[in-house]
Amino acid sequence: MSTWESNEGYPEYRLPNAAGWLRATLRGLPLATLVFGCLFLLLAVRMIEAPLFGLRRPWTPYITRFVCRSSLRLLGIGFSTKGQPMTHRGAVVANHSSWLDIFTLNAKKNVYFVSKSEVAKWPGIGWLARATGTVFINRDRREAASQKKVFEDRLLGGHKLLFFPEGTSTDGRRVLPFKSTLFAAFYDKRLHDEMHIQPVTVRYIAPEGEDVRFYGWWGDMDFGTHLLTTLAARKQGRVEVIYHTELSVKDFEDRKSLARAAELQVRGALLIK
Repeated sequence: MSTWESNEGYPEYRLPNAAGWLRATLRGLPLATLVFGCLFLLLAVRMIEAPLFGLRRPWTPYITRFVCRSSLRLLGIGFSTKGQPMTHRGAVVANHSSWLDIFTLNAKKNVYFVSKSEVAKWPGIGWLARATGTVFINRDRREAASQKKVFEDRLLGGHKLLFFPEGTSTDGRRVLPFKSTLFAAFYDKRLHDEMHIQPVTVRYIAPEGEDVRFYGWWGDMDFGTHLLTTLAARKQGRVEVIYHTELSVKDFEDRKSLARAAELQVRGALLIK
């Protein structure tokens, strides 16, 4: 997976003072308890859910939504939405600028992320990703056909998959050109006539007085440092999730035109103030 680098470099992060460490502790401990406590609950429920429903997950996604919405509250980050999540069968595509996207995009709608295979090996995040039904893909051309089938089977199973067509994260102030590779799955004859794509824009508004890229996490930025800085913030900002009108796959001639239409909607709503 490629990484994107800003010409402006990374924001300057300073170690928190005593008050900052206190804030980080008061936010971080409840957050960890919530996330990992509910992870064990989710795994226990899944042990019952899987034999009864197989690929379908009628219960566990609601645990994920509760955790994600509650996590934003514990962090103190304001959360709002515009528009409505789609009800049609299909997938969601969004811009990608932070590890916080996991919480913001799961907070209102049951979705299953599509992620690079390396994430499955990350401590903590990898466990959470596997437990919540993330689809892992290896960007190897030799495995493209088998991975496309996994993608299609999950869609046919009724899962709303969410992926980031930019292929990498940015500083949250721009949208990179969408890669059309994963859009090819929607042109399978089993999916083409009923699939829809909902473009979603995620806008992070930094805390007052902070760098506008405060919540952005990209390139080779250290996760631990970024997490600590977020937890220690004296004031938090907010995030807005904008659900755009869904696109019917059958209305687009090919994957490239579909990807371009989704990209234009996502970029158009990313207004930096």
